[in-house]
Amino acid sequence: MYDVIVVGGGPSGATAAEDLARSGHKVAFIDRAGKIKPCGGAVPPRLIRDFHIPDEQIVARISTARMISPTGRRVDIPIENGYVGMVDREHFDEFLRVRAEGAGADRITGTYTGIERNDSGTHVNYRCKASGETKSLSTRLIIGADGARSNVGRHEVPGGDKIPYVIAYHEIIEAPAEAGPGYDPARCDVIYDGAISPDFYGWVFPHGAQASVGMGTEVPGVDLKQATAALRVASGLEHCRTIRREGAPIPLKPLDKWDNGHDVVLAGDAAGVVAPSSGEGIYYAMVGGRVAATAAAACLTSGRASDLQLARKLFMREHKGVFRVLGAMQRAYYRSDERRERFVSLCHDVDVQRLTFEAYMNKALVKARPLAHLKIGIKNLAHLTGLVAVTRT
Repeated sequence: MYDVIVVGGGPSGATAAEDLARSGHKVAFIDRAGKIKPCGGAVPPRLIRDFHIPDEQIVARISTARMISPTGRRVDIPIENGYVGMVDREHFDEFLRVRAEGAGADRITGTYTGIERNDSGTHVNYRCKASGETKSLSTRLIIGADGARSNVGRHEVPGGDKIPYVIAYHEIIEAPAEAGPGYDPARCDVIYDGAISPDFYGWVFPHGAQASVGMGTEVPGVDLKQATAALRVASGLEHCRTIRREGAPIPLKPLDKWDNGHDVVLAGDAAGVVAPSSGEGIYYAMVGGRVAATAAAACLTSGRASDLQLARKLFMREHKGVFRVLGAMQRAYYRSDERRERFVSLCHDVDVQRLTFEAYMNKALVKARPLAHLKIGIKNLAHLTGLVAVTRT
C-alpha cells in the first residue's frame, strides 16, 4: 500500500515524488520511458535556486533575448543581473527522475491505464513496459502529473477534459560551429510572425552543442513542420543536422479545479499551469508538483480530502497575478501581425525590458517603480488604440 502514486515522471511528477519521499511517505511514480516533450528548455535562476539544480544540467546561459517582428525588425534585450538557463529535456527530466528515486520513491516504467476503486481500496492500473502485462498498485492518494490532455484529469477531475491548448512542435538540431547573423549560442530568438505562427510565436533557443527550433499554435490546419522549416531557413539553420523531432499539446489556462474532492489532485501541465504569452512551463510544472505534494501530505496527515484543494490555492496565491498579466498581454498582442509589430515596438523601451526580465528571473510582478509602470501603461494604451504609429518605440 502506497501513500501516494504519482502518474507521470516529468518535472512536475518527479518533483512531487521526490518531495513526498524526502518527507517520509511511501510513494511511487509511473513513467513512460523515452518520451521527450517539445520544449525550448528555458529555466529562470529562481528554479535553479529553489530546486537545487546542479551546474552540469545547465547546457547554456543566455545573456540576450532577441524579439523579431513580422516585418523583421529586431530588438536585442540584454538580461541584466542574471541569465536565462537552458536545459535539455532529454537529460534534465531523467536527472529529476533519478533524483526522486534516490530520495526513496519507487520508479515504475509503464503506461497508466486507469484507476479502480473497490472494497479493498484504490488501485492504479498500468501496463508494464518490460512484460506488457497489466499490473496494479494500491494507494491512498493519486497525483496526476501526466501532462496536457491528462488521462487522470479527463477521467477524475471536473473540467479536466476541456482544457484549451496550443500544439507545439520543435526540432532539436546540431548547433552551428560558429555564431552567425541568424544564430548566437548566448541569445534566445523569439519570432512574432503570423507566417510562422498565426497566434503564438516561433523560437530558436541554444542548447550548447544543440539548439531547439520550433513554434506553437492553437489554429487548426497549420502545418507545423513546414512553419518550422521556414523558421530554420530564416535563421540560416536549414543545413544543420536534425537530431530529433517532437510535438505535444501545451495547456493555455489553469483548470478551475485541480482535485476530485476525494483522492486525486493534478499537477503541472495536467492542471494547466503553463504561463500565457511566454509558454513557459518547466518552472511552473515543478512548483505545481511541489504544491501537489504539500496538499497530499496535508491530506494524509489530517484525513480531510478538502486539503487537496491546497495545491491550487498555494499556487494561485503566488502566481495568479503573473498569469493574469501575461494572459491579458497574449489576448491583446497575439491576435494579428499588426499587433505583434506594436508589441515588438514596445520591447524597445528600457523599462519594459528591465521589468520583464526582473519578473521572469524572480517569478513575481515588479512593483518597485510606479513611474515606470505608468509610462508603460500609457504606451500600451497608445498602441492598442492606434494613437501612435506601429513602429513607434
